[in-house]
Amino acid sequence: MLTRTDLRGRVPSTVELRATLPRAEMDVEHVLHRVRPVIEAVRDRRVEAVLEFTEKFDAVRPERVRVAAAELRRALDELDPAVRAALEESIARARKVHDDQRRTDATTQVVPGGTVTERWVPVARVGLYAPGGLAVYPSSVVMNVVPAQAAGVESLVVCSPPQAEFGGLPHPTILAAAQLLGVEEVWAVGGAQAVALLAYGGLDTDGTELAPVDMVTGPGNVYVTAAKRHLRSLIGIDSEAGPTEIAVLADETADPVHVAADLISQAEHDTLAASVLVTTSVELADAVDAELERQVAQTKHVERISTALAGDQSGCILVSTVEDGIRVVDAYAAEHLEIQTADADAVAARVRNAGAIFVGPYAPVSLGDYCAGSNHVLPTGGCARHSSGLSVQSFLRGIHVISYSEQALRDVADKVVALANAEDLPAHGQAITARFPR
Repeated sequence: MLTRTDLRGRVPSTVELRATLPRAEMDVEHVLHRVRPVIEAVRDRRVEAVLEFTEKFDAVRPERVRVAAAELRRALDELDPAVRAALEESIARARKVHDDQRRTDATTQVVPGGTVTERWVPVARVGLYAPGGLAVYPSSVVMNVVPAQAAGVESLVVCSPPQAEFGGLPHPTILAAAQLLGVEEVWAVGGAQAVALLAYGGLDTDGTELAPVDMVTGPGNVYVTAAKRHLRSLIGIDSEAGPTEIAVLADETADPVHVAADLISQAEHDTLAASVLVTTSVELADAVDAELERQVAQTKHVERISTALAGDQSGCILVSTVEDGIRVVDAYAAEHLEIQTADADAVAARVRNAGAIFVGPYAPVSLGDYCAGSNHVLPTGGCARHSSGLSVQSFLRGIHVISYSEQALRDVADKVVALANAEDLPAHGQAITARFPR
């Protein structure tokens, strides 16, 4: 049974809602002191330190960091045909969506002889992290690689933890996904040491260069997140990913079987995963509780799911109206938000804050995780109030190119000088007047 919070009759202020609504906590600061020595060791001793930490944390020591091309080909050759077909479909749909996101350069004529062009330039080299802890996520390889390729990133490296079960290689499904996507460089390294090696680079055990990257994307555990935070002045990052979240805004028209199944699907990720139901219907809430009890018992990961659903980060919020429900989910700003109400399209159109919105009974979050064509790397922890999910735009930088003729500068010179003097920066103005001696 989900813990209930009854907001019927009143909806608290945004301040109260943010304090009241369930939320998973991930104390990144608490582990920074454990991550910092790892990063410093990798900075100072590069691959030697990486392999030592890999042996300590992953109980395996790969012969080298970079995975041989033959291993990538072998992983794809041995991949279950059904999984291969599913990955190919996922890739095709993701490419279709992300190809339409590519930005085009735009030139604005500000005045005759004066233009500003915004050029969109891809990041040169990117490291893409694919987790390998409680579960294996080839879908994360797809979701990170496809937008980077669509953006025109020329150099990609996928990092994933080595597995003792597979002789110090990442999980073969990760390798197969990389091969399907045309990624030639895969490193068998995980955790904070992976982020550090991506940032600093080094030489592999066979002398091959492991070139540093400009940006690191992809979800990971709290140690990966802490490393990204620590190194973000050296590398760009996509976000600090926290535990996964689903919120379902539902009324009496929703099917409790669907709602329960969707809440369970995200609870399956992690004991800290958040599953939140916001509903106008006590009857639906009761029916969902009954379905949770029935369905959880039939799942593979009963203990993990039960812990997540019973945690402080999960719960059921009762509201008087769908309008009140919209206010609640906007304050919550879920990573994944499902709308299972009457006229779901209209309700979804009024939501401002969500990483991704899944509309109606036939667009569950699981579809978005794999084959909707959308990206599943999304903001967590309420960050959807100000941040977007991973996209082609994540890998592009807008550069303004300014071109002014002599006359165009002369025409605005007095304005620039006036503003420079107002800010007590007279040399700024002199850089203008020096071009027009009297």
